[in-house]
Amino acid sequence: MEPILLYDTTLRDGTQGENISFTAEEKLEIAKKLDHIGVHYIEGGWPGSNPRDVQFFDMAKRLKFQNARITAFGSTRRPGVDAADDKNLIALIESGTPSVTIFGKTWDLHVEQVMSNTLQENLAMIRESVEYLKANNREVIYDAEHFFDGYKANPDYALRTLIAAVDGGAETLVFCDTNGGSLPFEIEAVINKVQKDLADKYNTKTDSLPVKIGIHTHNDCGLAVANSLSAMNTGAVMVQGTINGYGERCGNADLTSIIPILCLKMNCSCMSVENLAKLKKLSRFISETANMIPLSSRPFVGKSAFAHKGGIHVSAIMKAPEAYEHMNPELVGNSRRVLISDLSGKSNVEYKAKELGVELDTSRFDSRKIVSEIKHLEQQGYQFDLADGSFKIMMEKFTEQFKPLFELKSFRVHIEKEKDCPCSSHATIKISVGDREEITAAEGRGPVSALDNALRKALEKFYVADLDSMRLVDFKVRVIDGREGTRARVRVLIESRDHDHIWGTVGVSEDIIEASWQALADSFQYKLAKKRGSRSRLET
Repeated sequence: MEPILLYDTTLRDGTQGENISFTAEEKLEIAKKLDHIGVHYIEGGWPGSNPRDVQFFDMAKRLKFQNARITAFGSTRRPGVDAADDKNLIALIESGTPSVTIFGKTWDLHVEQVMSNTLQENLAMIRESVEYLKANNREVIYDAEHFFDGYKANPDYALRTLIAAVDGGAETLVFCDTNGGSLPFEIEAVINKVQKDLADKYNTKTDSLPVKIGIHTHNDCGLAVANSLSAMNTGAVMVQGTINGYGERCGNADLTSIIPILCLKMNCSCMSVENLAKLKKLSRFISETANMIPLSSRPFVGKSAFAHKGGIHVSAIMKAPEAYEHMNPELVGNSRRVLISDLSGKSNVEYKAKELGVELDTSRFDSRKIVSEIKHLEQQGYQFDLADGSFKIMMEKFTEQFKPLFELKSFRVHIEKEKDCPCSSHATIKISVGDREEITAAEGRGPVSALDNALRKALEKFYVADLDSMRLVDFKVRVIDGREGTRARVRVLIESRDHDHIWGTVGVSEDIIEASWQALADSFQYKLAKKRGSRSRLET
């Protein structure tokens, strides 16, 4: 099989997803990451459609990409306009990219009913647009839009549109499932038939066609990845997609799934082992740049992709990981996680204790008793599978190893609302460290923010730990039993991070502020415990 070409369209098709937008500078940083990981083509945008994409291509000209060919995207010429006079095609040339991707209409419904065009003029638009780009020394990738729907409706005309692109000089034909409604067996059947028809047209064998075949799928039936792999299995050598599957409607084919499947399951050469191990970091980087919460259940790179909760499962993976894992998570830069909950068993606790560095003295502390304690706490509303920080502290307390780095004496939160003004929050806290006490006050955008700021100010008097690098990245509140109304217990989950780690903590109370304080305090205890050597201010 030929080496597979990875074509990333996160910067163009991905930005058509709801709530996703990148500045030109952000697009350039993403392009650098994609190039670094070994992507072959990076579609930067549509220079004929908006100033931001023009700015991106202007900046990209000044950089030297090591692996990727930066690609501009656009459409065929307009009806009745010479290719050399078409503003869209001129913008593609002016973008300065070595490769250009243009799309054209394959489905006669779009040609006649949507565009009010003629079938013959559409064929001329495709051929002449490709010829113009080739005359300007560009590699041309032709996206056959709505190809599978068009082929089902009128296979003879759909094939003629492909022949027009090939005759114009296109190097690659990309079959697009634009509406995302095709099924894997349909993809295979159509591509097999089209390859045979093209071979007959050009009097050659299907494995010697004068053009490469590519695939571009959408996820409206949840089959974008499966459809892409079906095309690969049928002879396509270019796969288009986006990182994290971002895209219009239900999204595009997710390259974070396609790449490891091609490399590890189908033995297709498309990325080095070293670069494959960077995949999770790339996924997280693009999620954060897009300001989208990473999907925990995303295959391969998601936080939960290799997470184990059931006690039987954990017991098995401690002996043989392949018993419940289809691959080594480290191959894609991920890691195995064992979750703690009321479904946990003795194996979960022992695995988690080792992972978090908590010593279990089996002569004094039975892991089964810890399991029992966990189940009791979860009945009260605690949830430890998302709160490693609180779980570590809980285990240390249960085994009499916990040494608090600060203790709360009291806190007071004041919320003030004036007419036509947003609420303001003020917090005063009193903590002790050893035999010393500290009282501090701070403001915040809300009561938890005010408590966070006040606690930071107090701890800075005692510790030289880099608390500035620590920030709260997620805050969730859940009513545990709504039947109690305003007296119901609530669970607060906080996710915090610094330069190197992400950790979660949990608090439960009938008072939302108290539950928030529990989770917040655990988060700081966990952070400071990692820096136990930072107690120099107190010691001096």
